[in-house]
Amino acid sequence: MAEIPGPGKVYALNLFDVADRAEYLAYSRRSVKEVTAHGGRVVALGKFRESVTGDITPRRVLILVEWDSPEAFASYRDDPELATLHPHRENGTSAYVWHLFDRLDDLRPLLKD
Repeated sequence: MAEIPGPGKVYALNLFDVADRAEYLAYSRRSVKEVTAHGGRVVALGKFRESVTGDITPRRVLILVEWDSPEAFASYRDDPELATLHPHRENGTSAYVWHLFDRLDDLRPLLKD
């Protein structure tokens, strides 16, 4: 298996459908400020266009967040001060995919023998 770089920036891929507009709006009104306060930055927002290839069920929304480190992401996810925030995301969405990816400068670490 290829060696993955150590701690550093990570990207959180968020794919989901909006299930309850009011709930998700309650989350989004506060989440950008909290993401920023915990070392994250939204780098891309997207609305589903079309499925070209692959076996993942399409989701209507894409959000890509860059985090300073895996610990920064965990601090956002696990902060007890945000206990009232995360339920709005959970109740406002469906079919949620939340994956973390290590930041790479190029693909060589993945292509080593």
